[in-house]
Amino acid sequence: MKISLSSVTNFFRNIKKTVLLIIIVSATTLAVTTITSIWLSRYHHLRFPSLGTIQVIGAEVYGGNINFTQEGIPYINWGTVYPGTLTNCSFYIKSKSNTPITLTLKISNLTFQDKENQNVTENLPIENPLNLTWNYNNTLLEPKQEVYVTLTLKVSSDSSFLEYLISYYVNTFNFDIIITPSAED
Repeated sequence: MKISLSSVTNFFRNIKKTVLLIIIVSATTLAVTTITSIWLSRYHHLRFPSLGTIQVIGAEVYGGNINFTQEGIPYINWGTVYPGTLTNCSFYIKSKSNTPITLTLKISNLTFQDKENQNVTENLPIENPLNLTWNYNNTLLEPKQEVYVTLTLKVSSDSSFLEYLISYYVNTFNFDIIITPSAED
């Protein structure tokens, strides 16, 4: 069987739209994959350790993920955290109040440090780069009663915050976790 040049030309003329579509899709896929890989390679090193010192008024914390400094101050070592992910730590809280209480939770004294342990917190591009929540549901705690709670820390994945972490070479952060009681009327 002899194949002529005109039959090959006619064949490619008939499938040129299909071939062109395959070339465009392949080139687009390659370009998007390359751009995404380059972009993600800038952020894959964004992981950093964190400590959260716990300040508790009218209650005590112990067990679970609670550690204590040599001075007896409770803290949580969150380990290595990654922007956009959730990290959990659990422990007991025991009421030391003489009256029933409910508990509140907040973050204070947030400090970001660069690779030379210099404070770079004043340059934060967003107001709340950390979100700390817990599974405590405002249950009334009687005197000496304890409750097991889980704190969940989420570090922002906002693009301006990620740029801040990279630009300032942030490699650690610390904050105070403040748990306070409020007496029930």
